[in-house]
Amino acid sequence: MGSQKKIHLAVLASGSGTNLQSIIDQCQQGFLDAEIAIVISNNPDAGALRRAEQAGINNICVNHREFDSREEFDLAVVSALQEAGTELVVLAGFMRIVSEVFLQAFPQRIINIHPALLPAFPGLHVQRKAIEYGAKFSGCTVHLVDGGVDTGPIIAQAVVPIFAADSEDTLSARILGQEHKIYPQVIQWFAEERVVIKNRQVQIKHSKNVESATINPPVSTAE
Repeated sequence: MGSQKKIHLAVLASGSGTNLQSIIDQCQQGFLDAEIAIVISNNPDAGALRRAEQAGINNICVNHREFDSREEFDLAVVSALQEAGTELVVLAGFMRIVSEVFLQAFPQRIINIHPALLPAFPGLHVQRKAIEYGAKFSGCTVHLVDGGVDTGPIIAQAVVPIFAADSEDTLSARILGQEHKIYPQVIQWFAEERVVIKNRQVQIKHSKNVESATINPPVSTAE
């Protein structure tokens, strides 16, 4: 890392911006061949804007409430992204479904992270849903964005076991730790031009297969 041209990121966030902070930190520490060109939020009170300000990163609020349609809002966001020279759009807790206007402006260059193992549990409150369903594993998924809700092709996933004593908060915290690992990694793969997209299949050039399985609860083996 650090020996090639840096990819220009735009990070879109509606909330506190913990994933944004993880990306900022890794960029500043030289772990990513990337720089954040702009941070955009649809929420004027978003903590993500304050994090960007503290890091000296260009940031703006495009308040969706000021627009008559989703397409008009997206046009305003796309204009700001293009003006900033954005090459990869990173959604980090951005609570808006993007329209075709957005998708056509950045084809296969918009990524999102979701705190569940897609295609299971799309949407909101997914940690609670996983616990209530009785799932033994949850995790997080980085995927390309399409016109649906958490339906785009999957790039990477991290698996987190669900324990009997877990609450929504404890499970969310463990998943968030993995989000902060895999999201920057996916960004680096894009920077290195290693992401190959064929229909719904996303492959990472030069990656190695890992032949291992995790079982929860653990299976007893005879000694």
